[in-house]
Amino acid sequence: MRKIKLIIGLMLFFNIFLGTLYAQTKAINTEDSLLKDSIYIANKKKVSNFSLKQFDQLFFEFSSKKGLPDFILTKKEFYNYTIQIGAFSDRLAVLYPAEKEAAEASKRKWFAESYQDYLLSKASHK
Repeated sequence: MRKIKLIIGLMLFFNIFLGTLYAQTKAINTEDSLLKDSIYIANKKKVSNFSLKQFDQLFFEFSSKKGLPDFILTKKEFYNYTIQIGAFSDRLAVLYPAEKEAAEASKRKWFAESYQDYLLSKASHK
């Protein structure tokens, strides 16, 4: 009986401890999430009307700016590119229903891009 109480107590402790840690990490990303959401809402319709040529231009512009060693995108510019690229996946999912899962995975990948990771990669290349 004591062992059961001890195990339940430990499980409760770890559950509370891990829940607190998760809540803290989620709060850190709130600012970025709000920015991403506002960019997505503002650009969703525009991006859904992009031609493939316009999308390619956006993608290559982002890639070339991201690759410049002495140039750092602002947080808003970075998320503007990544969210627009991810939002284009919505259009691909509609145009190619067989590729819907791949389009959704691509969208999740682009929406998960982090400005902090971008800055760290820039710092490591110097």
